[in-house]
Amino acid sequence: MSVKIDTIYVCSNCDAQFSKWNGRCLECGSWGTLQRQTIDKKEQAARLADVVPAQIVDLNKIDEADIGRLKSGVREIDRVLGGGLVPGSLVLLAGEPGIGKSTLLAQLVTKIGENNKKAVYISGEESAGQIKNRLNRLGGKINFSFISETNVEKIIESFKQNNDLDLAIIDSIQTVYSSLIPSETGSINQIRACAVKLLQVAKASNIAIIMTGHITKDGQVAGPKTLEHIVDTVIYLENEPGHNYSILRASKNRFGSVNEIGIFEMTGLGFKEINNPAAIFIEAAKEPISGSVITCVIEGTRPFFVEIQALVTKTPFGYPQRKASGFDLNRLQVLCAVLTKRAGVNLTNQDVILNVVGGLKVNDPALDLAVCLSIISSLLNQTISRKTMVLGEVGLGGETRNIIRLAERLKEAEKLGYQEALIPDTDIKSSAIRLKKISNLKELVKVIS
Repeated sequence: MSVKIDTIYVCSNCDAQFSKWNGRCLECGSWGTLQRQTIDKKEQAARLADVVPAQIVDLNKIDEADIGRLKSGVREIDRVLGGGLVPGSLVLLAGEPGIGKSTLLAQLVTKIGENNKKAVYISGEESAGQIKNRLNRLGGKINFSFISETNVEKIIESFKQNNDLDLAIIDSIQTVYSSLIPSETGSINQIRACAVKLLQVAKASNIAIIMTGHITKDGQVAGPKTLEHIVDTVIYLENEPGHNYSILRASKNRFGSVNEIGIFEMTGLGFKEINNPAAIFIEAAKEPISGSVITCVIEGTRPFFVEIQALVTKTPFGYPQRKASGFDLNRLQVLCAVLTKRAGVNLTNQDVILNVVGGLKVNDPALDLAVCLSIISSLLNQTISRKTMVLGEVGLGGETRNIIRLAERLKEAEKLGYQEALIPDTDIKSSAIRLKKISNLKELVKVIS
């Protein structure tokens, strides 16, 4: 009796399967990684016949229970996570090398220990002595355990022996390997396999696991982009060159919003939370200057104020330049065209340079009116009061449009002592702030002329 044999070629780097041999893997692009394997179809069919069917669950019979989140003790981190760490979740903290991921996690695990929770820090990049020196520099207490191991099977076994763990830190995922995967540490295949094993143990043991991953130029070798579909939450730690603060934001969150951001300042004792972002993004000025306008943006649930600065000068070239820092350049070009066409502001021979003070990158339609006013202010060399806030979206017809959560922004302006607000023509009222309602850009020009 003949045995039916099937031949396939499997990539040793990414486990992709092909029916014929190629010099290069068509999935991961690796050269010389396809290996020949033979499969007995009869044995394969017998194994499939013994598969136990999956259990069907009736969700209507499941009792609703509130997710008991684990508070980290760092409010900015809890804000980004949606209120705290969810037990049994797998979180990926990504960022460029040297940005401060390990420092932030060292502060986080220390805060967890202060709340009488059991945590463990697993590092494949630093020794126990180096971790202790960092904590001494940060002034934190050593109230957690430490494991210096890179084998994921050994790490998982330690989790099973200590079944009362609340939090585990893996620093970093590209240094962890599985002995069951025949590829080098840090490869895409190893990173995926280790992440899947950690996800399984997190769900089974109800442990919150945070692992770090470096971002490279292509975003693939270190792992963050390849792991986004596996983990529950992906948060990025970013900073701007020349600034002393960092922004923590979520790009994926199964248990909360992805619109929240956390703001930190790097000090000699680690990261310090910024509770009043307006102190960073609005420069203190003794007197107003032309081209400077104050507006309000909302990231998640937090409204905070930013300063928009514009510089309009006559171009020495035949084609005027448009440059923007922290603001969408395409949107700036649209607003310049609308100002020229609808408001009679001639920008055809003017260079326009726009800057969001503080290096913050924003993408809120509510900034449109403030950007237009800052351009007009710089062109006419007229100043805007520092106690005036400008809000509104601008359409292609030069009309102003209402924005979301306008009442919240006005309330925040009232708390900070603003006296006047330029807003779209809506039926909203305010007793503490003088409102000037603008229906189109021509009225905006008259305000400053």
